[in-house]
Amino acid sequence: MRRNRFTKIVATLGPASATTERLRTLFEAGADVFRLNFSHGQHEDHRQRVEQLRALEKEFKHPIAILLDLQGPKLRLGTFAKGPMVLKKGQAVRFDMNPEPGTPERVPLLHPEIFKAAKPGGILLIDDGKVRLRIVSHDAETIDTEVEVAGTISDRKGVNLPNLVLPMSPMTPKDHKDLAFGLSIGVDWIALSFVQHANDIAELKKMVAGRAAVMAKLEKPQAIEHLDEIIEQSDGIMVARGDLGVEMPPEAVPPLQKRILAAARVAGRPTIVATQMLESMINAPTPTRAEVSDVATAVYDGTDAVMLSAESASGSYPVEAVTMMDRILKSVETDPLYRRLMDASRHEPEATTADAISAAARQCAHTLSAAAIVTYTNTGSTTLRAARERPDVRILCLTPNLDTARRMTLTWGVHPVRTEDAHNFGDMVQRAVRVARQQGMAKEGERLVVTAGVPFGTPGATNILRIAYV
Repeated sequence: MRRNRFTKIVATLGPASATTERLRTLFEAGADVFRLNFSHGQHEDHRQRVEQLRALEKEFKHPIAILLDLQGPKLRLGTFAKGPMVLKKGQAVRFDMNPEPGTPERVPLLHPEIFKAAKPGGILLIDDGKVRLRIVSHDAETIDTEVEVAGTISDRKGVNLPNLVLPMSPMTPKDHKDLAFGLSIGVDWIALSFVQHANDIAELKKMVAGRAAVMAKLEKPQAIEHLDEIIEQSDGIMVARGDLGVEMPPEAVPPLQKRILAAARVAGRPTIVATQMLESMINAPTPTRAEVSDVATAVYDGTDAVMLSAESASGSYPVEAVTMMDRILKSVETDPLYRRLMDASRHEPEATTADAISAAARQCAHTLSAAAIVTYTNTGSTTLRAARERPDVRILCLTPNLDTARRMTLTWGVHPVRTEDAHNFGDMVQRAVRVARQQGMAKEGERLVVTAGVPFGTPGATNILRIAYV
């Protein structure tokens, strides 16, 4: 199952995509990675999805990546004695930790970490920013605020605090259980919500212990202050524009998206742009022109992947959404401007043998009009460095490690194949040519640019570049 594009598609699974036949159709339509959103569904539901996807993997003889998205801490109001409460601009509102239902005099907010972090001038956003309050004063058990943007609040509405750093772990007891379960059923990526510091990722990686790759979801302003450290610590980055757009001014999100994608590419980390990409296709068979432009912009920005959320999980047109996204990606990638942007945004290789080989492979492939670049890899690091170069041909990733092959399906331009490692120079060339022909990536008379490492099978030893004739 070879895609005729570089950018990948992540599809979220849910009630609209629960059957084996629907999963097969989504995969055939263009979905490369499947996301399990652990904010919804039961463990057994997710186990069944994984089993279905692994069966499809065998059927199509192609690796499929599964991404587990942890829910993270959800800050919410308590309940109200007499239903929804209307707040007027300038009104004084007191929050406390009393679990009794709220009244016009007080609102329950049962999160002690908020009271620890509170300070005058701090902002509370309720219901995705529809209501905005500013902290006037506080003590250990109460927070007094003034309404800046009026609106209605009601039971269990979400709370965001854009300019406060909360003394809390991004992982809840539920997340710990979900993580253990996800690792037991063999997911390939773990996405951590509400990351604030690089330490959040470091703690998760200790728990994962190499059993999956770890992705940081950037959705809080505090994460942007530590962007480079978080990218360095992570295996991948998700630009989660939903909460980011709530906690920051909406107009700040597009330039921030470009900044995050550029920084991640410098570090060689795969990226996903997510949230509301084809939102109208939840209920309509076609997207708005603005949504098409949004997806296209992410591709022009150089993202590795774009993601569908409710569109494929609970919408009425999940297959149409994947098909439309596939069409948009192919359209952008055939635009000459796309290639010029990828070349213009390329950074100098680092002073390592692997980067020198990867940069040379890209240049050779371009000069010789090669059919593909072939990378032999155990851990995937060589393939990631090749993808960082954004070559104008696809990258055939050959690895003996099935986990690596699955994780690489997320990466820009990479077509992973599980195969034995090369045994010698002759086998290196013959295997590359044979697999490239089998996968439809090269035909007789064309050339391949092959990178590998000697001694063969040694991780991180990329030191060979070879031109092979098909």
